[in-house]
Amino acid sequence: MKLFLRPTATPHARAMPFLFHASKKKTRVFSAKLEREENDQHLNAAMKRASLRYQETLRSDPLFTDPYIRCLLPPDFQTDDPSNVLHQHCLATKFIDDKLISTMQEIDGLRQVVLLTDGMDTRPYRLKWPTSTLMFDVSPDGLFRMSVKKLEEVGAKIPRSCLFLHVQSETSNIQQALCSKGFNGTRPSIWVFQGHPITTVDNFKDILGIFSNLAAKGCFFFGELPFWLVETEVGTKFTTSEWMDKLFTSHGLRVKTIGYDEISKNIGNEYTIGDHGNIIFVAEQLHFSDDQMEMWRIEFQRIEEDGDEEGFEEL
Repeated sequence: MKLFLRPTATPHARAMPFLFHASKKKTRVFSAKLEREENDQHLNAAMKRASLRYQETLRSDPLFTDPYIRCLLPPDFQTDDPSNVLHQHCLATKFIDDKLISTMQEIDGLRQVVLLTDGMDTRPYRLKWPTSTLMFDVSPDGLFRMSVKKLEEVGAKIPRSCLFLHVQSETSNIQQALCSKGFNGTRPSIWVFQGHPITTVDNFKDILGIFSNLAAKGCFFFGELPFWLVETEVGTKFTTSEWMDKLFTSHGLRVKTIGYDEISKNIGNEYTIGDHGNIIFVAEQLHFSDDQMEMWRIEFQRIEEDGDEEGFEEL
């Protein structure tokens, strides 16, 4: 009698998992490579901006001084010859600095600041913040931690009366992370966008969506938007201003774009402005935030319940 043994597995059955795992491994390696390249690009761009702010600080008549920025640059960093060329990033930085402080002084109770940055922003350390200011920095975690370590080493400190919190830009839900850190959508806030790593228009739309949901009515969002991000969107159909207006209006915001020449004129700048090509914007929240809507809903519900109780007592 012949015995026929059933094979435990066919050759093809053995090969499939091997090929599948190999494919997954290649995908992971490729994704990791892309992530490293993207991180390198963000780091290089952040270093470039930091170097511009450092060189501005060294000028004989700087728009602003940043006493801490040098520690974030490589030890062997060589400065260019100070000249009469003023980089537009520095002009934008000056505008944002002034707008931040003046707005906080004008609006009563404004003590929440959201800084969407590249992780190398020294504003929390160098600006004069009102007492009890709550600052949230949304930026890449690795670069932020490296910057904080270096800043602490040179003695940079957050004002004792203020609180500085970090939210990783890599998190899947920035809105939830801000709320868990203590952001309150029923109170005034001011938002700044400069250097924050985005690669597509959709990335920026996500940021606008977060602001639209969290910021109370009348709050401001302003900053410096890379022109290369929108140049593919702007063609014969819309001008840059028209496209920006359409984008912000779709999120319940009113926006105004400001030219570098206008900023330069307002501060009495007499120097040549270097080529940069970003878009300076100032936007205002026209709608109530999610927290405000929820607060009103609860209040209306309470009023209705009180009215029902009074009516029952009369009966």
